[in-house]
Amino acid sequence: MASHPLPAIAAFARVAHHGSFTRAAAELDVSPSALSQSIRALEKRLGVRLLNRTTRRVALSEHGARFLDQVLPGLERIDAAFDDLDALRGVPSGRLRINLARVVALRTVLPRLADFQARYPQITLELYADDALSDLVAGGFDAGIRLGECLAREMVALPVSPPQELAVVASPAWLARHRAPRTPQELIGLECVRFRRMGTGRLHPWEFTQAGRDIEVDVGGRLIVNDGELARHAALAGIGLAQPLLAEVEADIARGDLVRLLTDYTPPFDGLYIYYPAREQLAPKLRVFVDFLREGPG
Repeated sequence: MASHPLPAIAAFARVAHHGSFTRAAAELDVSPSALSQSIRALEKRLGVRLLNRTTRRVALSEHGARFLDQVLPGLERIDAAFDDLDALRGVPSGRLRINLARVVALRTVLPRLADFQARYPQITLELYADDALSDLVAGGFDAGIRLGECLAREMVALPVSPPQELAVVASPAWLARHRAPRTPQELIGLECVRFRRMGTGRLHPWEFTQAGRDIEVDVGGRLIVNDGELARHAALAGIGLAQPLLAEVEADIARGDLVRLLTDYTPPFDGLYIYYPAREQLAPKLRVFVDFLREGPG
C-alpha cells in the first residue's frame, strides 16, 4: 500500500512558504535532502512538477501554485483540529511563532521566558527578531509584539506594557565637549545618532511635543543605525546624542553613564501590544501566552 501523501503535502506547503528547502527543513527538523526526496516523490505521484528549482531559488510552478491554493484550506483546518484537541485536553502545546523587535525580545520576553516554559512545557516558542514589521499572515506567525503606533488596523491588539517614552540622552563626556540643547530646535547642527527603519528604509525623525502639538526634527549626524541597542551604545561611547526608548536606558541614567535631556518635550505614548489576526477562536497555545504576558512580571 502506498504511503499517505499528507505529510509530503504539508512539507510542500512549508517549502513554498519559505521559498527554500533549507529553511523549510530546519522548521520541520529534517535534512534538506530528505525533504527534497519527499517532494520529488509527491511530484511523481501527482505527475506534475510543483516546484521550479534553480541553484539560487525555489519557486512554485503553475501547477504548484494551483495545487497549493487548493490544499492550504485543508491544512489549516487540520491545524485547527489539533488546537481543538489541545483545548479539550486542557494542555496547550505546539510551536508558537512570535514576530517582535529585538529589543522587545531582550527586555520583555526573555527575562520571563523560564517561568513560561515551566508553566507550559509542551509549547515550543520561536522568537523571530524583526524590526521590519513583517506581515504576520504571510510570514506564518501566530502573533507579533510591537508599539501601539505601529499596528495594522485589522489586527486584534492587547496591551502588554505600560506607556512608553522616548529619551534624548548623551554621555557626560560628550556633554563636557558640547553644549546641551534646551529645545528640540537646538538639536540642529549637533552630532546625533540617527535611526533608519528597516521596513521603510527611511531615516526616522526625532519626535517631540511642544506647546501642545507633536513636532518632528530631522537631526543630523555621521552615524546611522537600525537598532536601538546600537544607538544606546553609541551614546555611551560619547559619539553623540541619541533618542532611544526610556526603558532601554533607565539603568544607564540611574548609574550616571548617560544624562537625559529635553525631558519637558517627550511625553508618554502607547506602549507594547501583542497583536494577531482576528479569529473566531484563539488557539490555546497563543491564548496562554497572551494571558502570561498581560500578567506582568511576577
